[in-house]
Amino acid sequence: MAGPVGVAVVGASGYAARELIQILLRHPGVRIATATSRQDERLDALHPSLAGRIDLACEPFDADRVAERCGFAFLGVPHTASMAVVPSLRERGVKVIDLSADYRLKDAKVYEDWYGHVHSDPAGLAEAVYGLPELFREQIPPAELIANPGCYTSTSILSLAPLVAEDLIDRKSIIIDAKSGVSGAGRSPKLTTHYPECNESLSAYNVGRHRHTPEIDQVLTTAAGGGESVEVIFTPHLVPMDRGIFATVYATPRKPVAEHDLIELYRLFYSASPFVRVVSHLPATKDSAYSNFFDVAVRVVRGRILVLACLDNLVKGAAGVAVQNLNLMLGMPETTALL
Repeated sequence: MAGPVGVAVVGASGYAARELIQILLRHPGVRIATATSRQDERLDALHPSLAGRIDLACEPFDADRVAERCGFAFLGVPHTASMAVVPSLRERGVKVIDLSADYRLKDAKVYEDWYGHVHSDPAGLAEAVYGLPELFREQIPPAELIANPGCYTSTSILSLAPLVAEDLIDRKSIIIDAKSGVSGAGRSPKLTTHYPECNESLSAYNVGRHRHTPEIDQVLTTAAGGGESVEVIFTPHLVPMDRGIFATVYATPRKPVAEHDLIELYRLFYSASPFVRVVSHLPATKDSAYSNFFDVAVRVVRGRILVLACLDNLVKGAAGVAVQNLNLMLGMPETTALL
């Protein structure tokens, strides 16, 4: 590689964007050349933790300006907003890593049903590569558009992929009980994430209609090699902590299984994945906080399989995996700037 590649952070005001910038600042292969936001401020004003680390002001989005300075763009804009800017960037030769959900679902009708918005870039939807390196490492390097997975989806999919890939479990009776810290709801103020509303409280939300459900089904069906589709019951909960995802997944095996065999299966399945830690203890969100690690344990209880897993929603669930994808696209070690 001749020198650092210019990258843009489009939508730089959010929590995931802050984590992304912090990682990119220590990345030897890139330089942050452009940051955009509707808030016309310096990055270190939007994120005081960046004071003294970067001297860059946010600008309104302009595809020509991004293309002049950057070979890659990370999109941290809200769902339904990415599809409005992705085509203009790709037309100008900029490779895109989209942290929203706009390009994760392959079926435009499914996207419309779950997001209430007609997809305006079906061509991009068809070409996007799902950016979960542990499952799609070979498809990512040549891609021009990466659909970066989210925190709930990454936790759920990585928890179940070895089981569905080996066809060890019933595909219609999977239950995912997942919990997220408040930063998962984003930085924009909302009543449900207002401190007096969520502190000292635990609550479920979007029961039976969370938008990540069809994404989990889709990717796990692909991981299973097609055939009978995977259908999960996914129930998210809000936990009064800043960051982290914890999931307890319940699955019914097709035949009796031994716990030690499952642990060996997971270790073998993820043997080439540097950020997956198959642990013998019960994981906790503090173990993976502020890191790009995904921690997972497997248990067999009364003949059922329990998978317990956690990750940092802002790093492995967003910014960290985005940099994993960038590293693969640049031909650099996947762990660059992440260990």
